Amino acid sequence: MSKQSITQKTREALKERGFVSEKVEKYNAFTKRYNDLFGVWDVLGVGNGETIAVQVTSRAHISERIKKIEESEHIGAVRDAGWILEVHGWDKVKNRYRCKIVDVS
Repeated sequence: MSKQSITQKTREALKERGFVSEKVEKYNAFTKRYNDLFGVWDVLGVGNGETIAVQVTSRAHISERIKKIEESEHIGAVRDAGWILEVHGWDKVKNRYRCKIVDVS
């Protein structure tokens, strides 16, 4: 069995909450870097009459990602659209992954 990335784990967690999701971070071969949707979001989901955008990271970097979101030039427009905005911070304890979810809507 292959190991799942934390992005895949987030998508599974969203599915359990009733969302259909897609990874929206794209690799730029020219710069050799990943580009997030609106410079912030890794996963976008829809379901339950709602839209959710998620920044996926390790648990240790949650505060850095929250700061990145707050400084985004697009945060106002995304909030005005009524999206649910979350940071999913993953870590592993005794062979089990756990996720801390921070709502930044």
